[in-house]
Amino acid sequence: MSTSSIRYISGTCSLGVLLLAFSDKGLCALLLGDDLASLERDLARRFCGERQRDEGLIPQLEQTLRHLDNPHQALDFPLDLAGSVFQRQVWAALRKIPVGQTASYRDIAQRLDQPKAFRAVANACGANPIAVIVPCHRVLRQDGSLGGYRWRLERKQQLLEREAQL
Repeated sequence: MSTSSIRYISGTCSLGVLLLAFSDKGLCALLLGDDLASLERDLARRFCGERQRDEGLIPQLEQTLRHLDNPHQALDFPLDLAGSVFQRQVWAALRKIPVGQTASYRDIAQRLDQPKAFRAVANACGANPIAVIVPCHRVLRQDGSLGGYRWRLERKQQLLEREAQL
């Protein structure tokens, strides 16, 4: 849990409500859910310092919404991923999965030269604080089934279907 000052903004999209949060280093959370109050509680659990809504983040929100509609649309702001060394390695590997493609938890573990760490990979996916941009939705079980998704399986399915059409 971080103690830095966090600025955030929220909006709605085809996936529901989203909350973007920025530290002084960059985007530190993109949370998805059904209501803003739940997302704000999640943000408070993640960051114990000052948190304030900042309408000055509207350009970043608009850019993120465009990215959600078209994952090929680049984002031009830095990420501030706080996690263990292993989690950050997993998240970096996830960002290398091309739009419209998937990998298994085992595939990611093998890419990290830790072939037996597929459960740890799944846990790192579940701890991912930046939905969609760090595309944990592109990771499936070995048998091709969806597996879990912190932001709800319906959203994972929707994201995968959208990317398959691009």
